[in-house]
Amino acid sequence: MRRVFLIVLDSVGIGGAPDAADFGDEGADTTGHIRAAVGLDVPVLDGLGLAHAHAAANGQPVPKASVTGRWGAATEASRGKDTPSGHWELAGLPVPFEWTYFPDDDPAFPSEVMTAVAEAAGTRGTLGNAHASGTDVIARLGEEHLRTGRPILYTSADSVVQIAAHEEAFGLERLLEVCRAVAPALHARKVGRVIARPFIGEPGTFERTANRRDFALEPPGQTLLDLAAGAGREVVAVGKIADIFAGRGVTRSLKGRDAALMAHLDALAVEAPEGALVFANLVEFDSEYGHRRDPEGYARALERFDRWLGPFLAKLRAGDLVVVTADHGNDPTWRGTDHTRERVPVLIHGAGVGPLGPLAFSDVGATVASWLDLPQPHHGRNAL
Repeated sequence: MRRVFLIVLDSVGIGGAPDAADFGDEGADTTGHIRAAVGLDVPVLDGLGLAHAHAAANGQPVPKASVTGRWGAATEASRGKDTPSGHWELAGLPVPFEWTYFPDDDPAFPSEVMTAVAEAAGTRGTLGNAHASGTDVIARLGEEHLRTGRPILYTSADSVVQIAAHEEAFGLERLLEVCRAVAPALHARKVGRVIARPFIGEPGTFERTANRRDFALEPPGQTLLDLAAGAGREVVAVGKIADIFAGRGVTRSLKGRDAALMAHLDALAVEAPEGALVFANLVEFDSEYGHRRDPEGYARALERFDRWLGPFLAKLRAGDLVVVTADHGNDPTWRGTDHTRERVPVLIHGAGVGPLGPLAFSDVGATVASWLDLPQPHHGRNAL
């Protein structure tokens, strides 16, 4: 029985989305603009077909260089450019509703949201209440947070409420309880996620910790994870996958920062049982580099991933399938600080070489299900 390693590179888009103009993103191109701005040396990804997929996504001539894998460019159907939409659709479930987004105003949240958070925290009010970069908002409001004890609220172009608090002074478990308490009412409003954003340090040296926790709306239908778990397979969620799917269909969850997540995958290449689905979200490309509009940092992070990927592929067994894809774009050269609507690469190791043709996001889930001899999701087709 075969195994699948489905690796989502958070925000590594390749431009070319046919509806990008509807999102104000016509011309956005994460990997293309990084190559043009600072260069990008990713021989393993390009060997699998990344440059080929990029060219196809943008209607450009495909490079003549040979490839070692199958490649394609996938187009999203869901009306969003966010993490849950991308991941759910990759797992065979396009989002069947419109998310609730908060306006780029000050204040961003309605008063009842602020009141609910303050009541859950037991504080006399909250701080923030605007669109903001997470690192910027804790630098600006962290000292007042320490003085008053009030949690910091902010949002982005995603359907999300982020709540930041000092991990030691406020307390990590207290922060998680606040998020857990307010999440159901926000989910009822079709807000996709409530995210706990703990940080540590002193004024001038605040930094976020690895103890982020996403309280996500449960998928409204069956996903690839449900199908695999329902068939008795091991479903290992690496990174924030378990949070994105509200824990559903996950039999084991492994967390950590970038290097730790790659180490988890190295171990799973040896120990994951036959028939397993390993679903990973690797490297915080968007929060660390895309949202901060740092093409240099983004490029170097992609290159570090590429240096890890080659040895990882060499560890796999005969019959294993590796799918490397993304959930949306986050062009670090683009205006603003938000995600960008783009096509994403679909690069496959273990199933021959050559083009896959035009793809939908949901074709990824259908292809994985077919490889693992699982029932097909309601959406998508086997691309192999």
